[in-house]
Amino acid sequence: MQHNVLILDFGSQYTQLIARRVRELNIFCEIFPYNHFPSDLSSYKAVILSGSPFSVRAEDAPHPDLSQIRGKLPMLAVCYGAQYLAHFSGGEVAPSNIREYGRANLTFIKDDEDFFDDVHLNSQVWMSHSDTIKKMPENGVRLASTKDVENAAYRIEGETTYAIQFHPEVYHSTDGKQILENFLVKIAKVPQNFTPNAFVEEIVAELQEKIKNDKVVLGLSGGVDSTVAAVLLNKAIGENLYCIFVNNGLLRKNEFENVLEQYKGMGLNVKGVDASARFLGELAGIEDPETKRKTIGRVFIEVFDDESHQLEDVKWLAQGTIYPDVIESVSVKGPSATIKSHHNVGGLPDFMKLKVVEPLRMLFKDEVRRVGATLGISPELLGRHPFPGPGLSIRILGDITPEKVRILQEVDAIFIEGLKSHGLYDKVWQAGAILLPVNSVGVMGDERTYEKVVALRAVESTDGMTADWVHLPYEFLMTISNEIINKVKGVNRVVYDISSKPPATIEWE
Repeated sequence: MQHNVLILDFGSQYTQLIARRVRELNIFCEIFPYNHFPSDLSSYKAVILSGSPFSVRAEDAPHPDLSQIRGKLPMLAVCYGAQYLAHFSGGEVAPSNIREYGRANLTFIKDDEDFFDDVHLNSQVWMSHSDTIKKMPENGVRLASTKDVENAAYRIEGETTYAIQFHPEVYHSTDGKQILENFLVKIAKVPQNFTPNAFVEEIVAELQEKIKNDKVVLGLSGGVDSTVAAVLLNKAIGENLYCIFVNNGLLRKNEFENVLEQYKGMGLNVKGVDASARFLGELAGIEDPETKRKTIGRVFIEVFDDESHQLEDVKWLAQGTIYPDVIESVSVKGPSATIKSHHNVGGLPDFMKLKVVEPLRMLFKDEVRRVGATLGISPELLGRHPFPGPGLSIRILGDITPEKVRILQEVDAIFIEGLKSHGLYDKVWQAGAILLPVNSVGVMGDERTYEKVVALRAVESTDGMTADWVHLPYEFLMTISNEIINKVKGVNRVVYDISSKPPATIEWE
């Protein structure tokens, strides 16, 4: 893989957005914790320091060793990074007299600076800090100011080191992408060669070199990630790829049969395994969300191990892990706090004795879709909404029973089919229904009912890192609510979730 740009994470909520913006420039980048990054930087052409919730004045503030970077590689320090360079290089960082958070506008831009090419006065930027740079570091040259932040941007004379106190990666910074392009392309001379075609060529060559003539087993889910991973591997190793699709009893209605049918004609060697009774039996009585996830992960590995033993000489397990899974599952001091465990991240138990290959590990969801399109996968399959690995188990709040699964499958099917028939499916990034551990009073006919409540959820997003709830038409919600209550026995109330991420997550568990 190309190692063009290194992003050092200091724990900012925006670090992943920096990577997204860099990738949009067709430049490959990687995120590493500030205190644990590669010792060999020879393949990197630029470094970006992220923001941070810490203050550089605090005793426990992140304190990276930049001796192999500063003055040797082009470096862009964002927010905390800018303050860090100032604080430890002869400048002064102090608490702000006013709260510097939100929109601001550039009131000064130094002339004839490549860093601000095609960025004009009054350009909007996004501030998010409680400290400010009162005095620039030694050899600092002021490049830009806002009304309240005199040293909004600077560079270090004699180095290709640049620093900004605002966040170019958020959409609120209207010329943020231009600033990143100026730094990476014009100043650091980073090649813009990270395209879907280039990725496919490079990863296929890597897979062939790594796997050679070994056999690989892959757990298909029917989703975009595992499908693209399977087609990539099939392109690289052909008949040595064996795919297994496990029914855990928590799939959408009729999904097991539909997905198996969908894979016919794609040239993939797929075996379907119905283990729904085993999964539901193991999950009986479990209410804790993390325990559900771990139980499903454990049983999946057991089922998968049973099936893989029926194949001779399999040496590799392939997984459809993508970059957000990796980021959310890594926890170090400060950066990348663990939000939830992911069933396909973190390695395998020793007894499986299989090596892991993850061809999509460095891609975001939208990049996976673009790679899939390059591979010729149908738009219908690539356009499928994401679906959680633990399936409906984390959309059934509380314990899981076959009856609850039946209810949620029926509700989910009405909602998803309704989105499709009303031309709304492709306008939504992810949608689903949640069965709440709540009964409510209702009246159906002349009878009083006391039945379940379901919540509908639909969000728009780019890669799942942030998400906004979708403003579905009232008429549509009314139609779907009526259909659910009329057709699904056991439900008498429907609500719609209008929470965004953050502060909420997309799933309820």
